[in-house]
Amino acid sequence: MSDMPTPDELFARPFFFCGIGGSGMLPLAQILKGRGCTVEGSDRSRDQGRTPEKFGALEQQGFTLHPQDGSGIVSGEQILVASAAVEDTVPEVQRARELDCLRLSRAELNSILFNTSGAGLAVAGTSGKSTVTGMLGWILHACGREPTIMNGAVMKNFVSPERPYASAVVGGRSLYVSEVDESDGSIALYRPAVGVLLNVSLDHKSMEELRQLFGDYLARSRIGVINADDAEALALLPRAKEVITFGIEQEKAQIGIVPGSIAEGPMRQAALVIDRHDGSEHALTLKLPGRHNLSNALAAIAGAAAAGIPVEKAVEALAGFEGLARRFDVVGTSVSAITVIDDFGHNPEKCAATLRTLKAHPGRVLAFFQPHGYGPLRQMGDELAETFAHELGNGDRVILCDPVYFGGTVDRSEGSERIVRLIEDVGGQAEYVPTRKAAGDRLADIARPGDRIVIMGARDDTLSSFARELLAKLP
Repeated sequence: MSDMPTPDELFARPFFFCGIGGSGMLPLAQILKGRGCTVEGSDRSRDQGRTPEKFGALEQQGFTLHPQDGSGIVSGEQILVASAAVEDTVPEVQRARELDCLRLSRAELNSILFNTSGAGLAVAGTSGKSTVTGMLGWILHACGREPTIMNGAVMKNFVSPERPYASAVVGGRSLYVSEVDESDGSIALYRPAVGVLLNVSLDHKSMEELRQLFGDYLARSRIGVINADDAEALALLPRAKEVITFGIEQEKAQIGIVPGSIAEGPMRQAALVIDRHDGSEHALTLKLPGRHNLSNALAAIAGAAAAGIPVEKAVEALAGFEGLARRFDVVGTSVSAITVIDDFGHNPEKCAATLRTLKAHPGRVLAFFQPHGYGPLRQMGDELAETFAHELGNGDRVILCDPVYFGGTVDRSEGSERIVRLIEDVGGQAEYVPTRKAAGDRLADIARPGDRIVIMGARDDTLSSFARELLAKLP
Protein backbone atom coordinates (compact mmCIF):
# COMPACT_ATOMS: atom_id res chain seq x y z
CA MET A 1 0.00 0.00 0.00
CA SER A 2 2.86 2.39 -0.85
CA ASP A 3 0.65 4.71 -2.95
CA MET A 4 -1.93 4.87 -0.17
CA PRO A 5 -4.07 8.04 -0.38
CA THR A 6 -4.62 10.15 2.75
CA PRO A 7 -7.76 9.23 4.77
CA ASP A 8 -9.61 12.29 3.37
CA GLU A 9 -8.76 11.30 -0.20
CA LEU A 10 -9.61 7.67 0.53
CA PHE A 11 -13.09 8.35 1.89
CA ALA A 12 -13.91 10.65 -1.04
CA ARG A 13 -13.67 7.68 -3.42
CA PRO A 14 -16.36 5.03 -4.14
CA PHE A 15 -16.07 1.67 -2.36
CA PHE A 16 -16.95 -1.80 -3.63
CA PHE A 17 -17.29 -4.64 -1.09
CA CYS A 18 -16.69 -8.16 -2.37
CA GLY A 19 -18.69 -10.32 0.06
CA ILE A 20 -20.68 -7.37 1.45
CA GLY A 21 -22.95 -9.66 3.52
CA GLY A 22 -20.06 -11.13 5.55
CA SER A 23 -20.01 -10.55 9.31
CA GLY A 24 -16.83 -8.47 9.10
CA MET A 25 -17.74 -6.65 5.87
CA LEU A 26 -21.33 -5.59 6.54
CA PRO A 27 -20.62 -3.33 9.56
CA LEU A 28 -17.81 -1.55 7.71
CA ALA A 29 -20.07 -0.99 4.69
CA GLN A 30 -22.73 0.44 7.05
CA ILE A 31 -20.23 2.78 8.73
CA LEU A 32 -18.91 4.11 5.40
CA LYS A 33 -22.44 4.62 4.05
CA GLY A 34 -23.45 6.35 7.28
CA ARG A 35 -20.54 8.75 6.79
CA GLY A 36 -21.71 9.64 3.30
CA CYS A 37 -19.47 7.40 1.17
CA THR A 38 -20.67 5.69 -2.02
CA VAL A 39 -20.82 1.95 -1.26
CA GLU A 40 -21.69 -0.89 -3.64
CA GLY A 41 -21.05 -4.60 -3.35
CA SER A 42 -21.58 -8.20 -4.36
CA ASP A 43 -21.91 -11.47 -2.48
CA ARG A 44 -21.77 -15.11 -3.51
CA SER A 45 -24.50 -15.90 -0.95
CA ARG A 46 -26.85 -13.46 -2.70
CA ASP A 47 -26.16 -15.07 -6.08
CA GLN A 48 -26.85 -18.50 -4.56
CA GLY A 49 -30.18 -17.30 -3.11
CA ARG A 50 -29.12 -17.62 0.56
CA THR A 51 -30.45 -15.16 3.20
CA PRO A 52 -32.44 -13.04 0.72
CA GLU A 53 -33.91 -11.04 3.64
CA LYS A 54 -30.44 -9.72 4.52
CA PHE A 55 -29.69 -8.50 1.00
CA GLY A 56 -33.21 -7.08 0.68
CA ALA A 57 -32.59 -5.06 3.86
CA LEU A 58 -29.29 -3.76 2.46
CA GLU A 59 -30.96 -2.64 -0.77
CA GLN A 60 -33.65 -0.85 1.26
CA GLN A 61 -30.87 1.00 3.08
CA GLY A 62 -29.64 2.26 -0.30
CA PHE A 63 -26.77 -0.12 -1.07
CA THR A 64 -26.42 -1.00 -4.78
CA LEU A 65 -25.79 -4.75 -5.08
CA HIS A 66 -24.37 -6.52 -8.14
CA PRO A 67 -23.94 -10.17 -9.13
CA GLN A 68 -20.45 -11.43 -8.27
CA ASP A 69 -19.36 -11.38 -11.92
CA GLY A 70 -17.12 -8.31 -12.03
CA SER A 71 -19.82 -6.06 -13.53
CA GLY A 72 -19.83 -3.74 -10.48
CA ILE A 73 -16.17 -2.73 -10.92
CA VAL A 74 -16.26 -0.02 -13.58
CA SER A 75 -13.58 2.53 -12.64
CA GLY A 76 -9.99 2.65 -11.40
CA GLU A 77 -11.19 5.17 -8.80
CA GLN A 78 -13.15 2.47 -6.94
CA ILE A 79 -11.60 0.91 -3.85
CA LEU A 80 -12.09 -2.85 -3.68
CA VAL A 81 -12.63 -4.13 -0.13
CA ALA A 82 -12.07 -7.88 -0.05
CA SER A 83 -11.08 -10.30 2.67
CA ALA A 84 -7.48 -11.48 2.47
CA ALA A 85 -8.91 -14.99 1.94
CA VAL A 86 -10.76 -14.02 -1.29
CA GLU A 87 -9.14 -15.92 -4.15
CA ASP A 88 -7.60 -14.18 -7.18
CA THR A 89 -9.99 -16.07 -9.46
CA VAL A 90 -13.01 -14.07 -8.16
CA PRO A 91 -14.20 -11.82 -11.05
CA GLU A 92 -14.16 -8.61 -8.94
CA VAL A 93 -10.53 -9.20 -7.98
CA GLN A 94 -9.55 -9.81 -11.62
CA ARG A 95 -11.44 -6.75 -12.85
CA ALA A 96 -9.99 -4.55 -10.08
CA ARG A 97 -6.50 -5.66 -11.07
CA GLU A 98 -7.18 -4.81 -14.74
CA LEU A 99 -8.36 -1.31 -13.75
CA ASP A 100 -5.53 -0.90 -11.19
CA CYS A 101 -8.00 -0.28 -8.32
CA LEU A 102 -6.70 0.09 -4.79
CA ARG A 103 -7.50 -3.08 -2.82
CA LEU A 104 -7.95 -3.03 0.96
CA SER A 105 -8.60 -5.93 3.29
CA ARG A 106 -11.39 -5.63 5.84
CA ALA A 107 -8.83 -5.15 8.62
CA GLU A 108 -6.85 -2.50 6.71
CA LEU A 109 -10.01 -0.44 6.16
CA ASN A 110 -11.17 -0.88 9.76
CA SER A 111 -7.77 0.10 11.15
CA ILE A 112 -7.81 3.33 9.09
CA LEU A 113 -11.25 4.23 10.51
CA PHE A 114 -10.08 3.23 14.01
CA ASN A 115 -6.72 5.04 13.96
CA THR A 116 -8.16 8.28 12.52
CA SER A 117 -10.89 8.58 15.17
CA GLY A 118 -10.44 10.72 18.27
CA ALA A 119 -9.89 7.61 20.41
CA GLY A 120 -10.04 3.98 19.40
CA LEU A 121 -11.25 1.39 21.93
CA ALA A 122 -10.17 -2.10 20.86
CA VAL A 123 -11.37 -5.47 22.16
CA ALA A 124 -8.98 -8.39 21.62
CA GLY A 125 -8.74 -12.01 22.74
CA THR A 126 -9.50 -15.49 21.51
CA SER A 127 -13.15 -15.44 22.55
CA GLY A 128 -15.76 -13.00 23.84
CA LYS A 129 -14.73 -10.11 21.55
CA SER A 130 -18.11 -9.48 19.92
CA THR A 131 -20.03 -9.63 23.21
CA VAL A 132 -17.63 -7.25 24.98
CA THR A 133 -17.61 -4.89 21.97
CA GLY A 134 -21.43 -4.84 22.13
CA MET A 135 -21.44 -4.28 25.90
CA LEU A 136 -18.80 -1.55 25.81
CA GLY A 137 -20.49 0.16 22.87
CA TRP A 138 -23.85 0.02 24.65
CA ILE A 139 -22.40 1.51 27.88
CA LEU A 140 -20.84 4.43 25.96
CA HIS A 141 -24.06 4.94 23.95
CA ALA A 142 -26.27 4.81 27.07
CA CYS A 143 -23.97 7.35 28.75
CA GLY A 144 -24.39 9.79 25.85
CA ARG A 145 -20.90 9.41 24.36
CA GLU A 146 -22.19 8.65 20.81
CA PRO A 147 -19.61 6.00 19.88
CA THR A 148 -19.21 4.49 16.43
CA ILE A 149 -19.29 0.70 16.93
CA MET A 150 -17.84 -1.93 14.58
CA ASN A 151 -18.91 -5.44 15.58
CA GLY A 152 -18.87 -8.88 13.98
CA ALA A 153 -22.34 -9.68 15.35
CA VAL A 154 -25.79 -8.10 15.33
CA MET A 155 -26.34 -6.07 18.52
CA LYS A 156 -29.96 -6.51 19.64
CA ASN A 157 -30.06 -3.11 21.38
CA PHE A 158 -29.55 -1.33 18.06
CA VAL A 159 -31.85 -3.43 15.85
CA SER A 160 -34.78 -1.58 14.26
CA PRO A 161 -37.19 -2.37 11.39
CA GLU A 162 -34.97 -0.22 9.13
CA ARG A 163 -31.75 -1.85 10.40
CA PRO A 164 -32.42 -5.51 11.17
CA TYR A 165 -28.69 -6.31 10.80
CA ALA A 166 -27.26 -3.80 13.27
CA SER A 167 -23.67 -5.03 13.55
CA ALA A 168 -22.52 -1.40 13.35
CA VAL A 169 -23.58 1.88 14.91
CA VAL A 170 -22.66 5.09 13.13
CA GLY A 171 -22.02 7.56 15.94
CA GLY A 172 -19.60 10.46 16.16
CA ARG A 173 -15.93 10.44 15.17
CA SER A 174 -14.48 10.93 18.64
CA LEU A 175 -14.93 7.31 19.89
CA TYR A 176 -14.55 4.20 17.74
CA VAL A 177 -15.20 0.84 19.43
CA SER A 178 -14.12 -2.27 17.54
CA GLU A 179 -13.18 -5.87 18.02
CA VAL A 180 -9.72 -6.58 16.60
CA ASP A 181 -8.56 -9.90 15.24
CA GLU A 182 -5.42 -11.84 16.04
CA SER A 183 -6.22 -14.81 13.77
CA ASP A 184 -4.83 -13.12 10.63
CA GLY A 185 -2.25 -10.99 12.47
CA SER A 186 -4.18 -7.79 11.61
CA ILE A 187 -4.31 -6.77 15.29
CA ALA A 188 -0.86 -5.28 14.57
CA LEU A 189 -2.48 -2.51 12.48
CA TYR A 190 -4.33 -0.86 15.40
CA ARG A 191 -3.12 1.91 17.72
CA PRO A 192 -5.64 1.87 20.61
CA ALA A 193 -6.29 4.51 23.23
CA VAL A 194 -7.84 1.63 25.22
CA GLY A 195 -6.79 -1.94 24.46
CA VAL A 196 -8.90 -4.65 26.15
CA LEU A 197 -7.39 -8.15 26.36
CA LEU A 198 -9.88 -10.87 27.31
CA ASN A 199 -7.94 -14.13 27.01
CA VAL A 200 -5.10 -15.81 25.14
CA SER A 201 -5.66 -19.39 23.99
CA LEU A 202 -5.03 -21.62 21.01
CA ASP A 203 -7.21 -20.88 17.99
CA HIS A 204 -5.58 -20.01 14.66
CA LYS A 205 -1.95 -19.44 15.70
CA SER A 206 0.68 -20.97 18.00
CA MET A 207 0.87 -19.74 21.59
CA GLU A 208 4.26 -18.14 20.90
CA GLU A 209 2.83 -16.07 18.04
CA LEU A 210 -0.22 -15.14 20.14
CA ARG A 211 1.90 -13.95 23.07
CA GLN A 212 3.91 -11.77 20.70
CA LEU A 213 0.85 -10.31 18.93
CA PHE A 214 -1.12 -9.62 22.12
CA GLY A 215 1.94 -8.30 23.97
CA ASP A 216 2.74 -5.86 21.16
CA TYR A 217 -0.93 -4.81 21.13
CA LEU A 218 -0.82 -3.94 24.85
CA ALA A 219 2.46 -2.06 24.32
CA ARG A 220 0.78 0.10 21.62
CA SER A 221 -2.29 0.84 23.80
CA ARG A 222 -2.35 4.00 25.93
CA ILE A 223 -4.29 2.04 28.59
CA GLY A 224 -4.37 -1.76 28.71
CA VAL A 225 -7.44 -3.49 30.21
CA ILE A 226 -6.41 -7.03 31.19
CA ASN A 227 -8.30 -10.11 32.41
CA ALA A 228 -6.54 -11.05 35.65
CA ASP A 229 -8.29 -14.46 35.69
CA ASP A 230 -6.53 -15.51 32.47
CA ALA A 231 -2.95 -16.54 33.31
CA GLU A 232 -1.67 -15.97 29.76
CA ALA A 233 -3.25 -12.50 29.54
CA LEU A 234 -1.99 -11.54 33.01
CA ALA A 235 1.54 -12.65 32.10
CA LEU A 236 1.56 -9.93 29.41
CA LEU A 237 0.79 -7.17 31.95
CA PRO A 238 4.44 -5.92 32.00
CA ARG A 239 4.08 -5.04 28.28
CA ALA A 240 1.34 -2.46 29.03
CA LYS A 241 2.03 1.22 29.80
CA GLU A 242 -0.94 1.83 32.10
CA VAL A 243 -3.31 -0.93 33.24
CA ILE A 244 -6.79 -1.59 34.60
CA THR A 245 -7.31 -5.24 35.57
CA PHE A 246 -10.63 -7.08 35.91
CA GLY A 247 -11.54 -10.56 37.10
CA ILE A 248 -14.01 -12.71 39.01
CA GLU A 249 -11.55 -14.98 40.84
CA GLN A 250 -8.48 -12.78 41.17
CA GLU A 251 -8.87 -10.79 44.39
CA LYS A 252 -6.33 -8.19 43.30
CA ALA A 253 -8.30 -7.31 40.14
CA GLN A 254 -9.22 -3.61 40.20
CA ILE A 255 -12.72 -4.27 38.82
CA GLY A 256 -14.04 -7.47 40.41
CA ILE A 257 -16.91 -9.33 42.02
CA VAL A 258 -17.72 -9.41 45.73
CA PRO A 259 -17.09 -13.06 46.76
CA GLY A 260 -20.32 -15.01 47.29
CA SER A 261 -22.52 -12.41 45.56
CA ILE A 262 -23.17 -14.24 42.27
CA ALA A 263 -26.76 -15.42 41.69
CA GLU A 264 -27.10 -17.50 38.50
CA GLY A 265 -30.21 -18.44 36.54
CA PRO A 266 -30.57 -20.37 33.28
CA MET A 267 -31.14 -17.16 31.28
CA ARG A 268 -29.85 -14.30 33.50
CA GLN A 269 -27.63 -13.53 36.50
CA ALA A 270 -26.78 -10.94 39.12
CA ALA A 271 -23.69 -10.05 41.17
CA LEU A 272 -22.10 -7.25 43.17
CA VAL A 273 -19.32 -5.49 41.24
CA ILE A 274 -16.55 -4.01 43.36
CA ASP A 275 -14.40 -1.13 42.22
CA ARG A 276 -11.21 -1.68 44.23
CA HIS A 277 -9.94 1.81 43.36
CA ASP A 278 -12.34 3.19 45.99
CA GLY A 279 -13.98 0.06 47.49
CA SER A 280 -17.44 0.96 46.16
CA GLU A 281 -19.91 -1.85 45.37
CA HIS A 282 -22.55 -1.81 42.61
CA ALA A 283 -25.42 -4.25 41.97
CA LEU A 284 -25.21 -5.69 38.46
CA THR A 285 -28.06 -7.51 36.72
CA LEU A 286 -27.32 -9.16 33.39
CA LYS A 287 -29.79 -10.62 30.89
CA LEU A 288 -27.18 -13.19 29.83
CA PRO A 289 -26.29 -16.47 31.60
CA GLY A 290 -22.87 -18.04 32.12
CA ARG A 291 -19.72 -17.21 34.06
CA HIS A 292 -17.99 -16.16 30.82
CA ASN A 293 -20.61 -13.43 30.32
CA LEU A 294 -20.03 -12.13 33.85
CA SER A 295 -16.34 -11.88 32.93
CA ASN A 296 -17.32 -10.15 29.67
CA ALA A 297 -19.39 -7.62 31.66
CA LEU A 298 -16.39 -6.84 33.90
CA ALA A 299 -14.23 -6.35 30.78
CA ALA A 300 -16.74 -3.85 29.38
CA ILE A 301 -17.04 -2.02 32.74
CA ALA A 302 -13.22 -1.78 33.00
CA GLY A 303 -12.95 -0.65 29.35
CA ALA A 304 -15.57 2.03 29.96
CA ALA A 305 -13.71 3.12 33.13
CA ALA A 306 -10.56 3.54 31.00
CA ALA A 307 -12.64 5.85 28.75
CA GLY A 308 -13.78 7.91 31.74
CA ILE A 309 -17.19 6.34 32.50
CA PRO A 310 -17.84 5.87 36.27
CA VAL A 311 -18.25 2.19 37.24
CA GLU A 312 -21.67 2.93 38.73
CA LYS A 313 -22.93 4.28 35.37
CA ALA A 314 -21.48 1.35 33.42
CA VAL A 315 -23.11 -1.21 35.73
CA GLU A 316 -26.43 0.62 35.44
CA ALA A 317 -26.24 0.64 31.62
CA LEU A 318 -25.51 -3.10 31.42
CA ALA A 319 -28.87 -3.90 33.04
CA GLY A 320 -30.38 -2.84 29.71
CA PHE A 321 -28.00 -4.81 27.48
CA GLU A 322 -30.03 -7.26 25.36
CA GLY A 323 -27.16 -9.36 24.00
CA LEU A 324 -26.13 -10.33 20.49
CA ALA A 325 -27.74 -12.40 17.78
CA ARG A 326 -26.34 -15.95 17.69
CA ARG A 327 -24.62 -15.63 21.08
CA PHE A 328 -26.58 -18.03 23.32
CA ASP A 329 -29.64 -16.71 21.52
CA VAL A 330 -32.79 -18.50 22.75
CA VAL A 331 -34.89 -19.12 19.62
CA GLY A 332 -37.82 -20.47 21.62
CA THR A 333 -39.31 -23.38 23.55
CA SER A 334 -41.71 -25.91 22.02
CA VAL A 335 -45.05 -26.94 23.51
CA SER A 336 -43.36 -30.03 24.97
CA ALA A 337 -40.68 -27.88 26.68
CA ILE A 338 -37.75 -28.46 24.27
CA THR A 339 -35.65 -25.29 24.02
CA VAL A 340 -33.64 -24.35 20.91
CA ILE A 341 -30.60 -22.07 21.28
CA ASP A 342 -28.69 -20.50 18.37
CA ASP A 343 -24.99 -20.01 19.12
CA PHE A 344 -21.82 -18.86 17.37
CA GLY A 345 -19.61 -21.42 19.17
CA HIS A 346 -17.01 -22.61 16.65
CA ASN A 347 -13.69 -22.95 18.46
CA PRO A 348 -12.93 -25.05 21.58
CA GLU A 349 -13.10 -22.16 24.04
CA LYS A 350 -16.39 -20.70 22.73
CA CYS A 351 -18.01 -24.14 22.55
CA ALA A 352 -16.85 -24.94 26.10
CA ALA A 353 -18.31 -21.67 27.46
CA THR A 354 -21.70 -22.38 25.86
CA LEU A 355 -21.80 -26.02 26.95
CA ARG A 356 -20.81 -25.12 30.53
CA THR A 357 -23.61 -22.54 30.68
CA LEU A 358 -26.09 -25.21 29.57
CA LYS A 359 -24.73 -27.88 31.92
CA ALA A 360 -24.99 -25.55 34.94
CA HIS A 361 -28.75 -26.20 34.84
CA PRO A 362 -30.81 -29.42 34.64
CA GLY A 363 -31.79 -31.06 31.35
CA ARG A 364 -30.18 -33.08 28.59
CA VAL A 365 -28.10 -31.23 25.96
CA LEU A 366 -28.26 -32.09 22.26
CA ALA A 367 -25.43 -30.20 20.55
CA PHE A 368 -25.48 -29.77 16.79
CA PHE A 369 -22.18 -28.55 15.34
CA GLN A 370 -21.52 -27.39 11.78
CA PRO A 371 -17.76 -26.80 11.38
CA HIS A 372 -16.96 -23.45 9.75
CA GLY A 373 -14.51 -24.89 7.23
CA TYR A 374 -12.29 -27.84 6.41
CA GLY A 375 -9.09 -25.93 7.26
CA PRO A 376 -10.15 -24.85 10.78
CA LEU A 377 -11.46 -28.38 11.44
CA ARG A 378 -8.05 -29.86 10.65
CA GLN A 379 -6.34 -27.25 12.84
CA MET A 380 -8.48 -27.58 15.99
CA GLY A 381 -10.28 -30.90 15.55
CA ASP A 382 -8.51 -32.66 18.43
CA GLU A 383 -9.26 -29.84 20.91
CA LEU A 384 -12.88 -29.61 19.70
CA ALA A 385 -13.43 -33.32 20.20
CA GLU A 386 -11.96 -33.12 23.68
CA THR A 387 -14.21 -30.13 24.52
CA PHE A 388 -17.42 -31.92 23.48
CA ALA A 389 -16.43 -35.14 25.30
CA HIS A 390 -15.29 -33.33 28.44
CA GLU A 391 -18.12 -30.77 28.81
CA LEU A 392 -21.06 -33.07 28.05
CA GLY A 393 -22.38 -35.92 30.19
CA ASN A 394 -23.60 -39.46 29.60
CA GLY A 395 -27.08 -38.74 28.30
CA ASP A 396 -26.00 -35.79 26.13
CA ARG A 397 -25.42 -36.12 22.39
CA VAL A 398 -23.35 -34.35 19.71
CA ILE A 399 -24.35 -34.39 16.04
CA LEU A 400 -21.97 -33.11 13.37
CA CYS A 401 -22.77 -32.49 9.71
CA ASP A 402 -20.27 -31.73 6.95
CA PRO A 403 -18.27 -28.48 7.24
CA VAL A 404 -19.65 -25.39 5.56
CA TYR A 405 -18.35 -25.06 1.98
CA PHE A 406 -19.24 -22.24 -0.43
CA GLY A 407 -16.78 -23.11 -3.22
CA GLY A 408 -13.03 -22.71 -3.69
CA THR A 409 -10.00 -24.97 -3.76
CA VAL A 410 -9.73 -26.09 -0.12
CA ASP A 411 -8.70 -29.70 0.62
CA ARG A 412 -11.91 -31.52 1.60
CA SER A 413 -10.46 -34.99 2.15
CA GLU A 414 -10.90 -34.93 5.93
CA GLY A 415 -14.16 -33.79 7.52
CA SER A 416 -16.54 -34.27 10.42
CA GLU A 417 -16.31 -38.09 10.52
CA ARG A 418 -12.82 -37.77 12.06
CA ILE A 419 -14.14 -35.52 14.87
CA VAL A 420 -16.94 -37.98 15.66
CA ARG A 421 -14.34 -40.77 15.94
CA LEU A 422 -12.18 -38.59 18.21
CA ILE A 423 -15.15 -37.73 20.47
CA GLU A 424 -16.03 -41.43 20.77
CA ASP A 425 -12.38 -42.33 21.45
CA VAL A 426 -12.40 -40.09 24.54
CA GLY A 427 -15.74 -41.41 25.81
CA GLY A 428 -18.30 -38.98 24.34
CA GLN A 429 -21.46 -39.76 22.37
CA ALA A 430 -21.45 -38.36 18.83
CA GLU A 431 -23.03 -39.00 15.44
CA TYR A 432 -22.00 -37.96 11.93
CA VAL A 433 -24.98 -37.02 9.75
CA PRO A 434 -23.64 -35.65 6.42
CA THR A 435 -26.36 -33.15 5.47
CA ARG A 436 -27.77 -30.46 7.70
CA LYS A 437 -31.34 -31.28 6.74
CA ALA A 438 -30.91 -34.90 7.81
CA ALA A 439 -29.22 -33.74 11.03
CA GLY A 440 -32.27 -31.54 11.77
CA ASP A 441 -34.60 -34.52 11.22
CA ARG A 442 -32.44 -36.63 13.54
CA LEU A 443 -32.50 -33.97 16.28
CA ALA A 444 -36.29 -33.65 16.05
CA ASP A 445 -36.51 -37.42 16.24
CA ILE A 446 -34.43 -37.91 19.40
CA ALA A 447 -35.46 -34.75 21.33
CA ARG A 448 -37.46 -35.28 24.54
CA PRO A 449 -39.31 -32.85 26.84
CA GLY A 450 -36.85 -30.78 28.89
CA ASP A 451 -34.00 -31.11 26.36
CA ARG A 452 -31.95 -28.11 25.26
CA ILE A 453 -30.87 -28.23 21.60
CA VAL A 454 -27.96 -25.91 20.78
CA ILE A 455 -27.15 -25.08 17.15
CA MET A 456 -23.45 -24.17 16.88
CA GLY A 457 -21.26 -22.89 14.07
CA ALA A 458 -19.93 -19.79 12.32
CA ARG A 459 -19.61 -18.20 8.85
CA ASP A 460 -23.11 -19.29 7.80
CA ASP A 461 -26.09 -17.02 8.44
CA THR A 462 -28.53 -19.75 7.40
CA LEU A 463 -27.84 -21.53 10.73
CA SER A 464 -30.34 -19.12 12.34
CA SER A 465 -33.12 -20.09 9.93
CA PHE A 466 -32.15 -23.75 10.46
CA ALA A 467 -32.65 -23.22 14.23
CA ARG A 468 -36.07 -21.60 13.67
CA GLU A 469 -37.16 -24.38 11.29
CA LEU A 470 -36.07 -27.01 13.82
CA LEU A 471 -38.10 -25.37 16.58
CA ALA A 472 -41.17 -25.41 14.30
CA LYS A 473 -40.73 -29.18 13.80
CA LEU A 474 -40.64 -29.99 17.51
CA PRO A 475 -43.72 -31.26 19.35
